[in-house]
Amino acid sequence: MSVSDDLIRKYEERLAAFEDRLRRIEGGAPLAAPGGASRQIGRAGTGLRLGVDVGGTFTDLLLLDERNGRTFTAKVPSTPEDSSKGVLNGIEKICQSAGIDPTDITEVMHGTTVATNTVLTSSGALVGLVTTKGYKDVLQIARSYVPGGLGGWVIWNKTDPLAPLEYTIEADERIDAQGNVLVPLDEKALRRDLEKLLKSGIEALTVALFNGYANDAHEARIAQIAQEIAPGIPVSTSASVMPEMYEYERTETTVVNSYVRPVVSKYVRNLQEELQRRMGAGTMLQILRSDGGLSSAQAAMDQPVNLLMSGPAGGVAGALWIAKQAQFENLLTFDMGGTSTDVALIEGGTARTRRETRVGDVTVRAPSIDVRTVGAGGGSIAYTPELTKALRVGPQSAGATPGPAAYKKGGEEPTVTDANVVLGYLPSDAKLGGDMEISRDLAAKAVGKVADMLGLSVEDAAEGIIRIVNENMVGALRLVSVEQGYDPRDFALIGFGGAGPLHANALARLVNAWPAIIPPGPGVLCAYGDATTRLRNEASQTYVTPVADTSDAQMQKMLSDLAAQAARTLTAEGVPESEQETLYQVDIRYKGQGMKLTVDMAPEAFSLAEVTRRFDSEHEQLFTFALDAEHEIVGLRAVVQGAEKSFINPESAQGDADASHAQVQKTRIFEGGAWREGHIYDRGKLKPGNRVPGPAVITEMDSTSVILPGHVGVIDAIGNILIWPEDHAEARS
Repeated sequence: MSVSDDLIRKYEERLAAFEDRLRRIEGGAPLAAPGGASRQIGRAGTGLRLGVDVGGTFTDLLLLDERNGRTFTAKVPSTPEDSSKGVLNGIEKICQSAGIDPTDITEVMHGTTVATNTVLTSSGALVGLVTTKGYKDVLQIARSYVPGGLGGWVIWNKTDPLAPLEYTIEADERIDAQGNVLVPLDEKALRRDLEKLLKSGIEALTVALFNGYANDAHEARIAQIAQEIAPGIPVSTSASVMPEMYEYERTETTVVNSYVRPVVSKYVRNLQEELQRRMGAGTMLQILRSDGGLSSAQAAMDQPVNLLMSGPAGGVAGALWIAKQAQFENLLTFDMGGTSTDVALIEGGTARTRRETRVGDVTVRAPSIDVRTVGAGGGSIAYTPELTKALRVGPQSAGATPGPAAYKKGGEEPTVTDANVVLGYLPSDAKLGGDMEISRDLAAKAVGKVADMLGLSVEDAAEGIIRIVNENMVGALRLVSVEQGYDPRDFALIGFGGAGPLHANALARLVNAWPAIIPPGPGVLCAYGDATTRLRNEASQTYVTPVADTSDAQMQKMLSDLAAQAARTLTAEGVPESEQETLYQVDIRYKGQGMKLTVDMAPEAFSLAEVTRRFDSEHEQLFTFALDAEHEIVGLRAVVQGAEKSFINPESAQGDADASHAQVQKTRIFEGGAWREGHIYDRGKLKPGNRVPGPAVITEMDSTSVILPGHVGVIDAIGNILIWPEDHAEARS
């Protein structure tokens, strides 16, 4: 019997004894069976929430005990063959280290890459498609866009649509843009074609009709007929997934929803059942959405297209909370894991979002935090091509298996992690996840392959690897800052993830973004974001009209109706109306323009004049100009969120500038072509007010931070490490 099974057995015994006593008190009144409502009531108020983030190399967990003001973290290897195994292994580990019963955990918030990986690996369902008669080729025609330069069309191999043409049928029907039925649905012909399609081996069905967003009666009827013929096949309708204009984008988005739906549904359902088996029937599983909000397990299974950027969104959500506590409003976020690095921009305490999400060659109209990803992580492999003999790093990765050579799990290729070990940034006597040893000898042997090819010392080769991977990540930071009209010098840079704190100081120096912030528990910040984010839902509609032809009152009425529609889902999930927060979004453009921008507005501050003013300002920032032209509204949206879940409290014990009490031992790091003497510090012993001069290495359970020579780390009231150049005014204050 496993430890978790034994804990559950003991809990069942305690619960049965409690119920027996209660029956005697109440004179034999019947109670719900174990695992039912009585268990949920018995667990109410425990205040234990678990955030789980599955990465390519590690699965991170963060347990929040709100009632007692405690946090517990755990890091376990990911299990790419079935990521739920890593989740369950991590739960068992964190419960052991915290000394708690798994049944005391009432909420599990999970950021997952299952939907993303399904698209990237082309392992989704075989999708059938129903379109309006005459629109069978909607996915094949797509948009007239070819990536690359002017000659890109010569070498571009267009990816096949996720709903093949041979599995596409047409419905004889037609609805106009106002929602009026022009041609009634021919149900007899449709039923005949559907029976043939549903018996062809498809695993999911998409219904996307022309102007279906204006009137979904025909889509709903087709879905009903399909369910009558084949009840086991999931059906997605475009009006329920994306009730907005633009035929191709709406069809593509709904097809992607169908493509990943069976895989995501199976994963979420199995994980939910296993969690409830181990923790009790009342355990609530919630999945992080691409836009940084939470969805219920059922909503995630019904509309998994909203989960394509679920994993990276967790880190940004965690960074947002840290920034709020530390009173930093403008941040560049830098999340470096074992396989890739995700970057985003936070302005004014709000993460930039976009209405399109792109994964591989697939672009869908689903809201997501504007995260850019580059194939640069701790496991990125360094190599020298035979033709050029020039050093390259990534995007190939050693992943979780076998991992970097330093992990002693059979890896032999030189990776970024191995380079950090060779340079002394990651001490060889440190442990990852609290129990994973690393070897400098194996790291040096692996990096030696590159050094021999280049005719360099192992240290010089390792420093070259680090410099190249840093430049790769700077390129991603430019995408969310400079290319969006922002100056990186106006932002602080927050580094997290397992490898982020190793590189944050160097990246801040390259882009001149200060301070470089290392939050508490940086290696599990994504899990922290999962655990502290809010339930979120939205309702939208297409509404194309010139601003001059409408009014504030009319817009307020339409937006408030959408808000009420979105709020119903949160209310059903148990979020009281008093804890719900509403945000209005207006899609707007210059009349005659093809593109549009989204303007966010608080309900109490809404006015069309303010919407157009903000649009002009955003347009000028992105494209350097604004037009003296008529504005046109394209769509309306209301976003409703649950109460904010706060946790982090300021450190209580204040220290002075001297951090010598936290020194563990002397060390040396290789930087700028030479070895430099410094110290290793135990982060758990550092106090607010302490100053750590570089060069220094700061170790903790889930990550290791590096302070380079000429810089100093200051511990703030939240426990963040704020790294400044030593001659900076803030460093001297």
